[in-house]
Amino acid sequence: MAKNVFGEQMLVCSKSPITGYFRDGCCETGEDDFGTHTVCAVMTDEFLNFSKSMGNDLITPNPVFQFPGLKSGDRWCLCASRWLEAYQAGVAPKVVLEATHEKTLSYVPLEELVKYAVKEKDSKDIE
Repeated sequence: MAKNVFGEQMLVCSKSPITGYFRDGCCETGEDDFGTHTVCAVMTDEFLNFSKSMGNDLITPNPVFQFPGLKSGDRWCLCASRWLEAYQAGVAPKVVLEATHEKTLSYVPLEELVKYAVKEKDSKDIE
């Protein structure tokens, strides 16, 4: 059973749009997940534009990969290294800690993640 950054059972990040390395709604990871898609983040226009400028366009739909394209307010399992990069650039999105995999702590200290914790009422409901 996957654990979140608090060592508890991980919650679903998003089913709409469906996210996760395994496209099951959870920010779980495995040996084949070289990007470590473990951070449940709430997208912002600022972050999406930053990511696109860094060569990772999360805005444009890509049906071949069943990717709908993201907009502000969507939850998405980000690569831990991309979140850290955005954090260092001052554009990190908020994080749903209860849905963020504990492996994220290999990249970012919990104290820093807590500063970006989203309150459930500030994030859209999981569908």
